[in-house]
Amino acid sequence: MSDWSRAALEALDESDPLASFRAAFQLREGLIYLDGNSLGALPRRTTARLERAVAQEWGEGLITSWLGADWMNAPRRVGDKIGRLLGAAPGEVIVADSTSINLFKAMTAALSLRPERSVILSETGNFPTDLYMMQGIAAFSGGRVRAEAVPGDMVLDRLGEDIAVLLLTQVHYKTGRSRDMAEVTRRAHEVGALVVWDLSHSAGAIPVDLNAAHADFAVGCGYKFLNGGPGAPAYIFAAQRHQAAAVPVLSGWFGHAEPFAFEDLYRAAEGIERFLCGTPSVLGLTALECGVDLMAEADMAAVRAKSLQLGRVFMDLMDELCGGHGFTLVSPREDVQRGSHVSYAHPEGYGIMQALKERGVIGDFRDPDVLRFGLTPLYLRHVDMLEAVLAIREVCETRAWDDPRWAVRAAVT
Repeated sequence: MSDWSRAALEALDESDPLASFRAAFQLREGLIYLDGNSLGALPRRTTARLERAVAQEWGEGLITSWLGADWMNAPRRVGDKIGRLLGAAPGEVIVADSTSINLFKAMTAALSLRPERSVILSETGNFPTDLYMMQGIAAFSGGRVRAEAVPGDMVLDRLGEDIAVLLLTQVHYKTGRSRDMAEVTRRAHEVGALVVWDLSHSAGAIPVDLNAAHADFAVGCGYKFLNGGPGAPAYIFAAQRHQAAAVPVLSGWFGHAEPFAFEDLYRAAEGIERFLCGTPSVLGLTALECGVDLMAEADMAAVRAKSLQLGRVFMDLMDELCGGHGFTLVSPREDVQRGSHVSYAHPEGYGIMQALKERGVIGDFRDPDVLRFGLTPLYLRHVDMLEAVLAIREVCETRAWDDPRWAVRAAVT
């Protein structure tokens, strides 16, 4: 039997140093939201900020707000704020475009720095857009570049002098397994390869120190733990030492040294701005900045400590209350290896997750059989773990997953 009684969990919540952050989010009464690793909750401050951006900055200021409301500098301003969460220096992170596009930028920039090499390496089972983008680059190269993926436990052994770029996700989207960024980067650098890190499940979830790890490039999205809203702009990190030499293949006008010179020939901006492309998404940036500012108010050590404890509570309760219902833990049980979500495999995983949503417990499902439960410390309570696991047990005991409505999977799982 676990030690996680309701009274014990409520006591943890009473002493939680992050408890006050829950009120900063819009969450309906009775909801247990375990999908912040897919889409973060809405910070209350974002609503008023967007209203001002729309009604005043856009509605009244119109085109003058590019300067008057500082729209022009928003990609760099918000990028520097994200950089502080990631151990990057000012001028090493900029907000732009989507994660997929930024992956393309980062990989092609890294390839431009290793012209004598031909292989982009990743792991099988990486997030699809990572694999698809490297495959697209290889196809477009006409044979100059080759995309290769090997099982995760073989990646470091495959490193060699033909590898130009190693592309890895620090926290795996499905299992939640976390890689040692410093060690992997060191191993790659030993053979002369550069590393592109996908931090989509890292930023705002676990401590990240890009410069301490001597990272080369990194990308990530703004709508998960940074709570930037659906489709929020993404960000890209390029180490200062690479910026002058990296060739920006997507040479859009905002990446030009003087965008409003309107020259025919492209001249890349001096620093991180060369990784901009088209006109920034101002409303998206505005919402993202609210989420980033809120995240910056929290102590990251406390966030990580609570995340790990929520994971331990959830797994212990699953062992105790759902041990006979066919679940297989696919996330690491060891704290040091786990990000901020816990995943289980179950043959009826899709139906179980749909039945849970009807009961006010929202996680998500990943093919073929994985249920993911995101642990977002700023608004989740310890007692929520108990309520969620009790709901899982009730769904299994009543076979609520066995409903004809779940026979066909929805477009979004």
